[in-house]
Amino acid sequence: MAGKGIYNAPWEKSFERLLTPLEEFIHRQTTSGVLLMICAVIALVIANSPLHDQYAHLLHIEIGITLGGKVFAMSIHHWINEALMAMFFFIMGLELKRELMVGELSTPKQALLPIMAAIGGMLVPALFYLAFNLTGQGATGWGIPMATDIAFAIGALSLLGSRVPKSLVTFLIALAIVDDLGAVAVIALFYTDDLNLMALAYAGACTLLLMALNLGGIRRPLPYAAIGALLWIAMLTSGIHATIAGIVVAFMIPIRPKFEPEVFVQRVKDTSHKMLKSITDQADIIKNNRFRSLVTSLGDGVRLVQAPAQRLEHTLHLPVAYLVIPIFALANAGIPVDFAGFTQYFQDPIMLGVLAGLLLGKPVGIAGLTWITVKLGWAKLPPDLNMNHILGVGLLGGIGFTMSIFIADLGFANSIEDLLMAKTGILLASAIAGFSGFFWLMLHTSKDTQEKK
Repeated sequence: MAGKGIYNAPWEKSFERLLTPLEEFIHRQTTSGVLLMICAVIALVIANSPLHDQYAHLLHIEIGITLGGKVFAMSIHHWINEALMAMFFFIMGLELKRELMVGELSTPKQALLPIMAAIGGMLVPALFYLAFNLTGQGATGWGIPMATDIAFAIGALSLLGSRVPKSLVTFLIALAIVDDLGAVAVIALFYTDDLNLMALAYAGACTLLLMALNLGGIRRPLPYAAIGALLWIAMLTSGIHATIAGIVVAFMIPIRPKFEPEVFVQRVKDTSHKMLKSITDQADIIKNNRFRSLVTSLGDGVRLVQAPAQRLEHTLHLPVAYLVIPIFALANAGIPVDFAGFTQYFQDPIMLGVLAGLLLGKPVGIAGLTWITVKLGWAKLPPDLNMNHILGVGLLGGIGFTMSIFIADLGFANSIEDLLMAKTGILLASAIAGFSGFFWLMLHTSKDTQEKK
């Protein structure tokens, strides 16, 4: 016993002392970025080691099921990119919906500046890329430098701690979310195969069913998951990339809670009085059915006072950040590099286009369109920000990684050499962008902090 009414198992406190710092470490924003970097490095090392053939063979092993004589199978690489990444897109959709409904994108005045910055951060990098690849096979990769990796960019910014104004973190998050929405639109519109109209009709029917669940007030996740799985299969066969199903399902999850906070607090008070009365009749909780039913009712209230979208985002954030994205990195960042002839890579227009788009196009587009928007009087920078901060965010925007590699896989699926050049450019540009953005902001936020003191 650990005090009246409190019981601790023999090893409980020891485990709490061990797990508490571990949980704090896991929930830090920088941790997922560090893990992602470690997995990318591991994949690069394996791909350039004697284990390369085994690595490639593992990714091409087919896994599937047989139903009624029909075989449904995909390689492990495709399962990761088509199925696991749908979960990443689901979380991204939940974050976007939250921002649109109640966050930084919920009002035109709040949303205009990051939206304009994101538009500049998508269009200008694509133009920089096309300057090197206006024609030929390389032209299909124009969407690669449009994307920003949220995990890496936020992780790099978080390393600067309290020296970075909170409004800059908010600006980057809002910008990255709009950027991701643009990348999703580009994938859906420009990186699809020939459309299967029948499968597309099934996908439309599944979407209508999800909408009906939302309008009908269904808050349990299971029906959405079941229909979402059918939607994913329909999308997979329709020609539109299957991961888009994750975005569609996310937008159908209810964003409003059942109970307003005041109603919930009153229910807690009423239930508490009933619970106190029930234990005066029967103090042994194991035998007290009335007490257990009240506890269950209170638990239901705790669930209903939170929006389903909010609960799912909180529940799935860690598995996606610490499992899905690292697995994606392990499967996609393994690039065999010819170190002896590495300098020749810089003669390849695809690699040059990716480097130019991410390292030059991103900061020019983000900072440039932000400056124009402010100068025209359409929006104002937050009081604690200046254009040095925005330029730093523009540099960090050049960390393309996850989405850029994803688009590269779609654009150069039939050309191994072109895909190699694109991925090499993405990894090199992301590393340079991360370091340059970090040190730029470290210098300028340090100066700003000293001035404030």
